[in-house]
Amino acid sequence: MTAIDPNMNDLVIICHNPALNEQALSLATQLGCPVMEAAPENCLLVLELEDDGLSLKRPNEKKLGALKVDFADGALTWRRNHGGGTGQAVAKAIGLKHKKRLNVLDATAGTGTDAFVLAALGCNVKMIERHPIVAALLADALHRASLEEDVHEITNNMQLHNGSSIDYMNQQTEDCFDVVYLDPMFPKSEKGGKNAQVKKSMQYFRDMVGKDEDADALLAPALKCAKYRVVVKRPRKSPFLDNKKPTLSQEGKANRFDIYVNQGMRDN
Repeated sequence: MTAIDPNMNDLVIICHNPALNEQALSLATQLGCPVMEAAPENCLLVLELEDDGLSLKRPNEKKLGALKVDFADGALTWRRNHGGGTGQAVAKAIGLKHKKRLNVLDATAGTGTDAFVLAALGCNVKMIERHPIVAALLADALHRASLEEDVHEITNNMQLHNGSSIDYMNQQTEDCFDVVYLDPMFPKSEKGGKNAQVKKSMQYFRDMVGKDEDADALLAPALKCAKYRVVVKRPRKSPFLDNKKPTLSQEGKANRFDIYVNQGMRDN
């Protein structure tokens, strides 16, 4: 399916609260789409702005439900409290057993789940998301989290940039981040997670963004920017990114982390 372009009249913003009209108009200008009272029949996507935040919907596929990024939701709260801390696979992959606080670039942020997990474990995380709709959902989630007592200290360690990760990394100096984390969009034939929210977000992302056709081009600039290592999350049986063999791989049931080591980390 062709990726959805918000400048092609595929997207509208709906806001029924007059107090949020200014915010809705600002978002519409940012995304190049109209604000309407109701979605037209041919509309593919709706961003609905309500008191409890911004959500993405398909008006003609109500069974799919809404996609909202919420760093204070129950699943992330459970993972933060009971998910295994630095024993989690992503934490091991980026090297938290060697160094307690890391400056991480998440160059394929998506819904920011891994970025949040790493920030909760003490990392400072710069997120890059190139799709403007996804970036808008992330920005809204960060704003709401800044008002939540339970998570604002975590999200204070998360920063968001909307744009091309490749361009961003090419503009940076060498070794400017401790770790660069890459999680390109899985091809349709390769499975991501089984979690319902993961499935929902992947369905929306595939239709908006498509597969990351330029994913291989991420690795070289990532290796330049990473002082210690680049970590690439892949489906377990998929080829290496850019056909470059990693220093080591950490395998799970469905996914694996390919780790490209630039230099070792000293224990704290």
